[in-house]
Amino acid sequence: MSVKIRLARRGRKKQAMYDVVVADARAPRDGRFIEKIGTYNPNTDPASINLDDNKAFDWVMKGAQPTDTVRAMLSYRGVMMKKHLQIGVNKGAITQEDADQKLEEWMKAKESKIQGKVDLLAKAKDDKKKAALAAEKKVSDARSEELKKKAQEAEAALVEEIKEAGAEDNEDVAEDVAEVEEAQVEASTEGEKKEG
Repeated sequence: MSVKIRLARRGRKKQAMYDVVVADARAPRDGRFIEKIGTYNPNTDPASINLDDNKAFDWVMKGAQPTDTVRAMLSYRGVMMKKHLQIGVNKGAITQEDADQKLEEWMKAKESKIQGKVDLLAKAKDDKKKAALAAEKKVSDARSEELKKKAQEAEAALVEEIKEAGAEDNEDVAEDVAEVEEAQVEASTEGEKKEG
Protein backbone atom coordinates (compact mmCIF):
# COMPACT_ATOMS: atom_id res chain seq x y z
CA MET A 1 0.00 0.00 0.00
CA SER A 2 1.40 3.37 -1.06
CA VAL A 3 0.84 6.07 1.59
CA LYS A 4 0.73 9.76 0.69
CA ILE A 5 0.73 12.92 2.77
CA ARG A 6 -1.55 15.26 0.87
CA LEU A 7 -4.18 17.98 1.08
CA ALA A 8 -7.92 17.36 1.37
CA ARG A 9 -10.04 20.35 0.36
CA ARG A 10 -12.76 21.81 2.55
CA GLY A 11 -14.29 25.23 3.05
CA ARG A 12 -16.71 27.15 0.91
CA LYS A 13 -16.47 28.30 -2.69
CA LYS A 14 -13.52 30.66 -3.31
CA GLN A 15 -12.54 30.34 0.37
CA ALA A 16 -10.81 26.99 0.30
CA MET A 17 -9.08 25.54 3.33
CA TYR A 18 -7.24 22.26 3.40
CA ASP A 19 -6.62 19.44 5.83
CA VAL A 20 -3.17 17.84 5.71
CA VAL A 21 -3.92 14.11 5.79
CA VAL A 22 -2.08 10.82 5.55
CA ALA A 23 -4.03 8.65 3.11
CA ASP A 24 -3.80 5.68 0.80
CA ALA A 25 -2.74 6.88 -2.65
CA ARG A 26 -5.75 5.13 -4.21
CA ALA A 27 -8.32 6.89 -1.98
CA PRO A 28 -10.25 9.91 -3.36
CA ARG A 29 -8.88 13.39 -2.63
CA ASP A 30 -11.55 14.28 -0.07
CA GLY A 31 -12.33 10.67 0.85
CA ARG A 32 -11.00 8.19 3.37
CA PHE A 33 -7.75 8.98 5.17
CA ILE A 34 -5.60 7.30 7.78
CA GLU A 35 -4.81 10.32 9.96
CA LYS A 36 -5.26 14.10 9.93
CA ILE A 37 -2.00 15.83 10.90
CA GLY A 38 -2.79 19.49 10.33
CA THR A 39 -4.52 22.27 8.40
CA TYR A 40 -3.49 24.76 5.72
CA ASN A 41 -5.21 28.09 5.00
CA PRO A 42 -3.84 29.90 1.93
CA ASN A 43 -6.30 32.81 2.32
CA THR A 44 -4.22 34.57 5.01
CA ASP A 45 -0.99 36.46 4.40
CA PRO A 46 1.36 34.74 5.16
CA ALA A 47 -0.49 31.44 4.72
CA SER A 48 -1.47 29.69 7.96
CA ILE A 49 0.08 26.26 8.40
CA ASN A 50 -0.97 24.37 11.54
CA LEU A 51 0.86 21.07 11.50
CA ASP A 52 1.75 18.43 14.06
CA ASP A 53 5.47 18.31 13.22
CA ASN A 54 6.16 15.14 15.23
CA LYS A 55 3.42 13.13 13.50
CA ALA A 56 4.50 14.44 10.10
CA PHE A 57 8.12 13.50 10.86
CA ASP A 58 7.07 10.00 11.97
CA TRP A 59 5.10 9.42 8.77
CA VAL A 60 7.91 10.75 6.56
CA MET A 61 10.41 8.49 8.32
CA LYS A 62 8.07 5.52 7.81
CA GLY A 63 8.14 6.17 4.06
CA ALA A 64 5.00 8.22 3.40
CA GLN A 65 5.48 10.31 0.25
CA PRO A 66 4.35 13.97 0.48
CA THR A 67 2.86 15.68 -2.57
CA ASP A 68 4.73 18.69 -3.97
CA THR A 69 2.67 21.24 -2.04
CA VAL A 70 2.90 19.30 1.21
CA ARG A 71 6.65 18.80 0.68
CA ALA A 72 7.03 22.59 0.44
CA MET A 73 5.01 22.99 3.64
CA LEU A 74 7.09 20.37 5.45
CA SER A 75 10.27 22.11 4.29
CA TYR A 76 8.87 25.42 5.52
CA ARG A 77 8.18 23.92 8.95
CA GLY A 78 11.56 22.15 9.19
CA VAL A 79 10.30 18.56 8.99
CA MET A 80 12.32 17.77 5.85
CA MET A 81 15.44 19.30 7.43
CA LYS A 82 14.89 17.15 10.51
CA LYS A 83 14.52 14.06 8.29
CA HIS A 84 17.75 14.92 6.46
CA LEU A 85 19.66 15.31 9.74
CA GLN A 86 18.13 12.13 11.21
CA ILE A 87 19.26 10.10 8.20
CA GLY A 88 22.78 11.46 8.80
CA VAL A 89 22.56 10.39 12.44
CA ASN A 90 21.31 6.91 11.45
CA LYS A 91 24.26 6.50 9.05
CA GLY A 92 26.71 7.69 11.70
CA ALA A 93 27.84 10.83 9.83
CA ILE A 94 26.94 13.18 12.72
CA THR A 95 25.90 12.82 16.34
CA GLN A 96 22.37 13.40 17.62
CA GLU A 97 23.49 16.48 19.59
CA ASP A 98 25.00 18.08 16.45
CA ALA A 99 21.84 17.32 14.50
CA ASP A 100 19.63 18.87 17.20
CA GLN A 101 21.85 21.96 17.35
CA LYS A 102 21.79 22.43 13.57
CA LEU A 103 18.01 22.02 13.51
CA GLU A 104 17.59 24.56 16.32
CA GLU A 105 19.78 27.13 14.53
CA TRP A 106 17.87 26.59 11.30
CA MET A 107 14.53 27.00 13.08
CA LYS A 108 15.66 30.26 14.74
CA ALA A 109 16.74 31.68 11.38
CA LYS A 110 13.45 30.62 9.81
CA GLU A 111 11.37 32.15 12.63
CA SER A 112 13.21 35.48 12.34
CA LYS A 113 12.58 35.49 8.59
CA ILE A 114 8.86 34.81 9.07
CA GLN A 115 8.58 37.47 11.77
CA GLY A 116 10.34 39.96 9.49
CA LYS A 117 7.75 39.35 6.78
CA VAL A 118 4.86 39.71 9.23
CA ASP A 119 6.31 43.00 10.54
CA LEU A 120 6.83 44.30 7.00
CA LEU A 121 3.21 43.51 6.08
CA ALA A 122 1.92 45.18 9.25
CA LYS A 123 4.02 48.31 8.59
CA ALA A 124 2.78 48.52 4.99
CA LYS A 125 -0.81 48.26 6.21
CA ASP A 126 -0.29 51.03 8.79
CA ASP A 127 1.38 53.30 6.21
CA LYS A 128 -1.52 52.79 3.82
CA LYS A 129 -4.01 53.62 6.57
CA LYS A 130 -2.12 56.79 7.56
CA ALA A 131 -1.96 57.95 3.93
CA ALA A 132 -5.71 57.41 3.53
CA LEU A 133 -6.43 59.39 6.72
CA ALA A 134 -4.18 62.25 5.59
CA ALA A 135 -5.93 62.42 2.21
CA GLU A 136 -9.34 62.37 3.89
CA LYS A 137 -8.32 65.17 6.28
CA LYS A 138 -7.06 67.29 3.36
CA VAL A 139 -10.39 66.92 1.53
CA SER A 140 -12.31 67.68 4.74
CA ASP A 141 -10.29 70.83 5.39
CA ALA A 142 -10.85 72.04 1.82
CA ARG A 143 -14.61 71.51 2.17
CA SER A 144 -14.75 73.38 5.49
CA GLU A 145 -12.84 76.33 3.99
CA GLU A 146 -15.25 76.40 1.06
CA LEU A 147 -18.24 76.39 3.39
CA LYS A 148 -16.75 79.23 5.48
CA LYS A 149 -16.24 81.37 2.36
CA LYS A 150 -19.81 80.75 1.20
CA ALA A 151 -21.18 81.62 4.65
CA GLN A 152 -19.14 84.84 4.81
CA GLU A 153 -20.26 85.86 1.31
CA ALA A 154 -23.90 85.22 2.20
CA GLU A 155 -23.59 87.25 5.40
CA ALA A 156 -21.84 90.10 3.55
CA ALA A 157 -24.60 90.13 0.93
CA LEU A 158 -27.22 90.23 3.68
CA VAL A 159 -25.46 93.16 5.39
CA GLU A 160 -25.30 95.06 2.09
CA GLU A 161 -28.98 94.42 1.49
CA ILE A 162 -29.84 95.66 4.94
CA LYS A 163 -27.70 98.81 4.49
CA GLU A 164 -29.32 99.63 1.14
CA ALA A 165 -32.81 99.22 2.51
CA GLY A 166 -31.84 100.90 5.78
CA ALA A 167 -32.73 104.49 4.95
CA GLU A 168 -36.13 103.98 6.56
CA ASP A 169 -35.26 102.99 10.12
CA ASN A 170 -31.67 103.62 11.12
CA GLU A 171 -32.18 102.17 14.55
CA ASP A 172 -33.63 98.90 13.20
CA VAL A 173 -30.81 98.67 10.66
CA ALA A 174 -28.16 99.19 13.30
CA GLU A 175 -29.66 96.40 15.41
CA ASP A 176 -29.81 94.04 12.41
CA VAL A 177 -26.19 94.81 11.47
CA ALA A 178 -25.10 94.19 15.04
CA GLU A 179 -26.92 90.84 15.09
CA VAL A 180 -25.30 89.77 11.81
CA GLU A 181 -21.84 90.79 13.02
CA GLU A 182 -22.35 88.80 16.24
CA ALA A 183 -23.38 85.77 14.18
CA GLN A 184 -20.21 86.16 12.08
CA VAL A 185 -18.05 86.27 15.22
CA GLU A 186 -19.76 83.19 16.67
CA ALA A 187 -19.39 81.27 13.40
CA SER A 188 -15.67 82.06 13.18
CA THR A 189 -15.06 81.01 16.82
CA GLU A 190 -16.99 77.76 16.27
CA GLY A 191 -14.91 77.05 13.14
CA GLU A 192 -11.69 77.60 15.12
CA LYS A 193 -12.90 75.24 17.86
CA LYS A 194 -13.65 72.52 15.29
CA GLU A 195 -10.21 72.88 13.71
CA GLY A 196 -8.47 72.71 17.12
